Amino acid sequence: MNLNEYISSGILELYVYGALPEEESIEVTKELKKHPEILKEVEEIEDALTQLSTAAAPYNPEALLSSIQQKISDKNHSGVIDHPAKQKKNNLVLYISWAASIALLIGLISVINQRNELRDNINSISATNAQLEEQIDEAQNDAEKTKQLLEVFRDKDIITVPLDGQQVAPEAYAAIHWDVETNQVYVDAKELPTPPEGKEYQVWSLTLEPLTPTSIGLLSNFNEDDNKIFILENPNSSQAFGITLEPKGGSETPTMEQLYTLGVVKNS
Repeated sequence: MNLNEYISSGILELYVYGALPEEESIEVTKELKKHPEILKEVEEIEDALTQLSTAAAPYNPEALLSSIQQKISDKNHSGVIDHPAKQKKNNLVLYISWAASIALLIGLISVINQRNELRDNINSISATNAQLEEQIDEAQNDAEKTKQLLEVFRDKDIITVPLDGQQVAPEAYAAIHWDVETNQVYVDAKELPTPPEGKEYQVWSLTLEPLTPTSIGLLSNFNEDDNKIFILENPNSSQAFGITLEPKGGSETPTMEQLYTLGVVKNS
């Protein structure tokens, strides 16, 4: 550490005034114990502030009484009274002391404000950087997911099942992209209506004879998912797929009155 730069940085003045945050004040205290030069500088700052405070005191009865007694004593011994010019000089010294004290306080306040402003700027920049890093991570994740989905949709071995809208929502549409080898199902739900509060979509794997529905998952966080593509697991020998609107958390069996889309696997 460069002691001269440390001493001239202004941190010691803030330390003496008690204007440093607790952690920084503790660090300065540690430096005082390690470096006599810094301790000496702090003692000189404290002494200077004490002298300024004494000189700038607006009213000190004890000092005033002592001054009057001294003047009476001088008059009795010498018969000489201070010349008005000397009194004027003393007043000038007092005014200069006041001005110096005020200037010092203004300087310290300015340093404190600058440090606080700098700290706020650093915090703001840190928050902005963290937000940018988060956005970059999200963009990278989205790019990787998009690349993965393109590879899936272009795979000739993927089974694609269109799911058309049913009576409750004729305009609804979804598509299932089923990777039989990995048992993964990619649900493209872009054309499904936004589910109402307290409801969410549930996807069902169906066998037709007899009709047996098996839940393969929920389209959770539907509103927050921009691309509306959901990846689910399907280890079943599916002959069809359906999507129903269920209470949040899903149901054990599908609510047929809320069947939004339905589609049959072509090779079934």
